[in-house]
Amino acid sequence: MRYLLAIVPFAVVATISAQTAVFIGGPPQPPAPPWDAPHLEFEVASVKTNKSGPTMMALRTLPTSFNVTNVPLRLLITQAYRLSGYQLVGGPNWLDSERFDIVAKAPEGSRPDQTMLMLRGLLADRFKLKVHGETREAQVYALTLARSDGKLGSKLSKSTDDCEKILAERRATALAARGSGAGPIPFTPPGPNEKPVCTISMRPIPVANGATNTMPVLSFRAGGQPMQMLVSQISSMLNKHVVDKTGLTGLYDFELQFSMRSMGGQGPLTTQAAGGTTPAAPIDDGPTMFDAVRELGLKLESEKGPVEHLVIDSVERPTED
Repeated sequence: MRYLLAIVPFAVVATISAQTAVFIGGPPQPPAPPWDAPHLEFEVASVKTNKSGPTMMALRTLPTSFNVTNVPLRLLITQAYRLSGYQLVGGPNWLDSERFDIVAKAPEGSRPDQTMLMLRGLLADRFKLKVHGETREAQVYALTLARSDGKLGSKLSKSTDDCEKILAERRATALAARGSGAGPIPFTPPGPNEKPVCTISMRPIPVANGATNTMPVLSFRAGGQPMQMLVSQISSMLNKHVVDKTGLTGLYDFELQFSMRSMGGQGPLTTQAAGGTTPAAPIDDGPTMFDAVRELGLKLESEKGPVEHLVIDSVERPTED
């Protein structure tokens, strides 16, 4: 099971559909605490089972609150430990099939890394989650420059925005609003044809009228982001560890356009018929992630390497409030 959802401080994140734009934004995240770092506790937290089915998921995290709706436990674990799906090993099937709502309040002045430790504490307390870390040899991808002269593609360029100044102004505006009692200021995501400024956005590209058998194509755009952001997104979409070997430093603007069918190495569509599985009707799979990376003037090369994993030792269904 794959999920397009991520914890980002001071932002609202939702799932994606063919009709729904997704915005993911906020300041850069601090390094994740080690998997065995001591847990912290929310001041108060409510956990309930959600029976609405695999429809819209939502997550909102602010300095003093953590709210999720209709989210499976496996996704919550990857968020608490800031993992990609391929890094989480083990656990029963209900980690993907059963969904939960969580409303929690963090102490005033909590930092994003502290909120992560509070979420780990909640998982350990309410779900009896026990885990341990392991390093395993696995297939990885090396992200490298495609050209020997180092020339970049048309969809990757050095950012000209002063993101340090812009993000400082945004934080100051948000703090001033909180101080005046106005509450959080809604952040308007960039439009379909607008370049994100010191943030990132993702949305589906509309299918042409009358088009059939065409997989939805996603556009992931970033403004003023380090290469690690690009590496993280490629890793998430391919569900494989990606190592940055580009040598590129500083902040960049870039866009990835890729088919949802290419995510996680999914193969061609099939249908079940009498006598066995048969290929589905011809379908335009659209650009793969490898195609999207080539548009940046980069390439992905398969190799073996060490990958950090988190192994689930035991977990239980929670006792509801």
